[in-house]
Amino acid sequence: MSQQLIEKLQSYKIIPVIQINQVEQAVPLAKTLVENGLPVAEVTFRTEAAAEAIRLMREAYPELCIGAGTVLNAEQVDRAVAAGAEFIVAPGLNPNTVRYCQQQGIPVVPGVNNPSQVEQAVELGLTFLKFFPAEASGGINMIKSLLAPYVDISLMPTGGISKANVRDYLAIDRVACCGGTWMVAPSLIDNGDWEEIGRLVREAVELVA
Repeated sequence: MSQQLIEKLQSYKIIPVIQINQVEQAVPLAKTLVENGLPVAEVTFRTEAAAEAIRLMREAYPELCIGAGTVLNAEQVDRAVAAGAEFIVAPGLNPNTVRYCQQQGIPVVPGVNNPSQVEQAVELGLTFLKFFPAEASGGINMIKSLLAPYVDISLMPTGGISKANVRDYLAIDRVACCGGTWMVAPSLIDNGDWEEIGRLVREAVELVA
């Protein structure tokens, strides 16, 4: 993971984690993010529309920082990168997927939630990791406990992050940024409620400014 990309993600503080069910939603959503001050997205590979959504977002808004999330194998890595993803995020730590990304020169952020996984990640040469599922894995107390012995790692907590707790997470030293869905809830995207998404994005940006 390049320091440059980590610093970029750190500057946004919040990474909207997006589930796109219909490709038609991709460009209006990208527009809403860019125009409301949060030009970054992690598009999850949980839906069939993901790769095409990334491609359309990348074409319409080249300045948008786009990652692919919930990437589980090399085949999905290839599809994500071909579509224009700049980085890969995984829910867990699969050494095969990590090594494949490293061979391709693609930044990868695997998920961890315990010391053994952190040590595995460090062994693979990674220092920027996703802490997932954050709230379910012990939240802030667990993060503080994990960061204490591993002085070289920084984390992106995701899962259960909300406007009620995001600032508490970001206040922890070496929590670089947080992944969140509350401002881009699937129901809002499915309903095409771009105005409400825009309002929530602006609110989120102000909250962590």
